[in-house]
Amino acid sequence: MEQRDHFKFDIGTILYPLVFVLTIWIVFWFEARFGFNFHGFGVNPRSIVGLRGVIFSPLIHSDITHLWHNTLPLLILSTALFYFYKPNAWKVLFIGLVLTGFLTWLFGRPANHIGASGVIYMLFSFLFFKGIVAKHFRLIALSFVVVFIYGSMVWYVLPIDPKISWEGHLSGMISGTILAFLIRRGVAIPKIYTWESTDYNPEEDEFLKHFDENGNFIEQLPEENLSEDVEVVYEYKEDKVKKE
Repeated sequence: MEQRDHFKFDIGTILYPLVFVLTIWIVFWFEARFGFNFHGFGVNPRSIVGLRGVIFSPLIHSDITHLWHNTLPLLILSTALFYFYKPNAWKVLFIGLVLTGFLTWLFGRPANHIGASGVIYMLFSFLFFKGIVAKHFRLIALSFVVVFIYGSMVWYVLPIDPKISWEGHLSGMISGTILAFLIRRGVAIPKIYTWESTDYNPEEDEFLKHFDENGNFIEQLPEENLSEDVEVVYEYKEDKVKKE
């Protein structure tokens, strides 16, 4: 049976994504305001120091354009995650972030990989594939909405621009897909109707009884076990009140 609290809006549904987005803006403002440069905290593949970027790289962006392009997708997709997959939202976010960063560190080019786009691709692939796997009509609808809005992002998992970390994008896609197939508990279960149960007998279905063998609808079913010969017996009691 579907659990109602799977799709219940609360303050955390929008608060946590806002905090994440606000954090990356504060980091960027801090760099610009005080002249710091945190780019060295990005993912530097196959170097021990570069492993710190697994955690810190999603918070760092090269310029305002880079930051802005990641802001809306991150806000929208993470909000969808916390609303539709509330019991698993933090698990997906944390494991997906770490796995995306580690795969980038493992397979990426010798460069400094920064930005939250890998997390965005992880959220995109998780929301899409999990909805298909779960077979719940709301989650499937979410999958189609996600691919309709952000489907063009798939092109950027290919090395079409040397300035873009396509390895980070591809790592995010792989991470989200893995999590979509591995995480099963806490996901909304599709409603099972009477005719889908294993012990369903169509001959006992009250609705189907309204159709004859030719498929014609019978508005009023004939009453069963009703005898054609009905004898009505009336009994009268004598009136004991005397009339004067």
